[in-house]
Amino acid sequence: MFQTTTRRTRLGSAVYTAELIYHNAVRSVRKTHGNAFMAIFMNMLQTIIFVLAFYFMFYILGMRGQAMRGDFLVYIMTGVFLYMTHTKTMGAVVGSEGPASPMMQHAPMNTAVAIASAMLSSLYIQVLSLVAILFVYDVAFNPYVMGDIHDPVGCLAMLLLSWFSGAALGMVFLAAKPWFPTPVSIASTIYQRANMIASGKMFVANTLPTYMLVMFDWNPLFHTIDQARGYAFVNYNPRNSDWEYALTVSIVLLMIGLMGEFYTRKHASASWGARR
Repeated sequence: MFQTTTRRTRLGSAVYTAELIYHNAVRSVRKTHGNAFMAIFMNMLQTIIFVLAFYFMFYILGMRGQAMRGDFLVYIMTGVFLYMTHTKTMGAVVGSEGPASPMMQHAPMNTAVAIASAMLSSLYIQVLSLVAILFVYDVAFNPYVMGDIHDPVGCLAMLLLSWFSGAALGMVFLAAKPWFPTPVSIASTIYQRANMIASGKMFVANTLPTYMLVMFDWNPLFHTIDQARGYAFVNYNPRNSDWEYALTVSIVLLMIGLMGEFYTRKHASASWGARR
C-alpha cells in the first residue's frame, strides 16, 4: 500500500534483471539438494557416468578402432558433452516456470527470467563438468590432453552452439506445453532418446554412406558434434556437416518459440496447473 517506486535507467534495469537471473539460476542449480556443493556434484555425476559408460562400452566391444586417430577420450567427450548440453538445456527450458506458475505471482519474476535462468544453470553445470573431467584426465592420465585438442576455441564454440540449439528447441516445446501438456512431454522425451543415435556421437560422420547420411543431417546436434571433432582433431576434416546450418535452424526455432511463448503468456490461465 505505502510503496514508493523509483525510475531506473536502462543500465540500472539491465543490472537488476541480470541479478534476478543470477539468483534464479542459483536456485535452479541448488534445488536438487540443500547443500550447494552436493547439488553441483550430483548434477556433474550424471555427465561423468555418461562419459565413463561410453568409454567402457567402446573399449569392451572393441570399437575403438572405428574412432578417428587421436585421443580416444577426447573423441568420446566431443560427442557426449555436446549431447548432454543440448538435451539438458532443452529439458531445463521445457521444465522452467510458465506464465501460470506460482513463481509468477512475485512482482519481479517473469517468464523471460525463468527461461534465461534455466538456460544459464544448465550451461554452468555442463561447462563445470567438462572442466572437472578434463582436469582429472590431464592430471592423472594424459598430461598432454590440452595439447592434443587442435582448436579448443572452436570446440567451445560448438558447445555453445549445441547449448543454443537446445534452448531454441526447448522454447518451441515450452510455448506448446500449456496447450498440449501430455503430447509435448512425450515428444520431448522421444526427441531426447532418439538423439542417443541421431546425434551421431557414436560414429564418425565422414564414414557414413549417402543413404545413411540423410537420416542424420536434419539434426543440428549432428552438425555441431561433427564440427567439434573437426576442431578437436587436426587430421579430421568434416565434409558432411555445416555449423551454419545448425545456427540458422536454431535462430528460426528460437523465433518460433518466442512468438509462441508471447501468445501463450497473453492467454495464461491459472487452471492450466491442474492439467499437468
